[in-house]
Amino acid sequence: MKKEFDIISIGDSTVDFFLDIEEASVNCKIDDKDCQLCFDYANKVPIKKVTKVSGVGNAANLAVGSSRLKLKTALYTILGNDESGQEIFNHFKKEGINPDYIIFDKKGGTNHSTVLNFQAERTILVFHEHRNYHLPKFAKTKWVYFSSLSAGHEKIHQPVINLIKKNKIKLGFNPGTFQLKEGLKVLTPIMKVTEAFILNKQEAQRLLKSKEEDIKKLLVKLHKVGPRIVVITDSQNGSYAYDGQTTYSQPIFDSPVVERTGAGDSFSTGFISALVSGNDIPTAMRWGTVNACSVVQKVGAQAGLLTRNELKKLLKKYSKVKNKII
Repeated sequence: MKKEFDIISIGDSTVDFFLDIEEASVNCKIDDKDCQLCFDYANKVPIKKVTKVSGVGNAANLAVGSSRLKLKTALYTILGNDESGQEIFNHFKKEGINPDYIIFDKKGGTNHSTVLNFQAERTILVFHEHRNYHLPKFAKTKWVYFSSLSAGHEKIHQPVINLIKKNKIKLGFNPGTFQLKEGLKVLTPIMKVTEAFILNKQEAQRLLKSKEEDIKKLLVKLHKVGPRIVVITDSQNGSYAYDGQTTYSQPIFDSPVVERTGAGDSFSTGFISALVSGNDIPTAMRWGTVNACSVVQKVGAQAGLLTRNELKKLLKKYSKVKNKII
């Protein structure tokens, strides 16, 4: 019997170290105007807690989340040939992710991120190994999710486009830091074959080289590039989606916030998983929002990712918080 997947996720995987900075520390402050986290140069900064989370990253988070939502999931990622890489591999297998497309880089180490937590916000220091990406020959799949890769990612853009066109696969695209740096011209060909394009407001402005504050105008500009559905998340202001005809607005679900890392990925996970499961855009926005609501209540990008039963219960709890057409 041939393998078939609901979704295959493509992207880098990392180990995250979360450093909780002492709330009472006089060595750091948040400048509200410029949104800067500041430290006194050459001083020691007190840390009250360190948490290690293995096997995270945009694509990895979606793979874990999709698997928990009972989707048949695989992941193409390259891991370092070290103890951390093996730890990540074991984590993915434990989460029920098919390991056929997980590759070990014999010459490289594992990607690492250090997340500085202060007053429920985070600043992330990122280290990415250079990878030599080659798209594997995938088994049949309904969807592909394409997200954060490091330098050299552009070499698999055309293979991804060919895969989507040849097999009539639906593509979810959430560009990462290195992909956004390449700019709209480089990303346009892959955006033209994208079913659901997801990013936050600041990323949308950066990609469009625009200071536009009107979400609806940003949605329209991105939609004109080619994606069938464009989604922009805007932190506490919720999320917005546009399919070329209708613009939807979804408020956040009010909940205590412990740490925001993974909020965007968990939204993407819920949104894409809902579409893969045959749901419409309004339902997908609720799935994404409730998943993000759960994730921000815990440390790390995956601890709060919901199972299908947990998602149903939380959706019922927040049934009065509905999206609307704007």
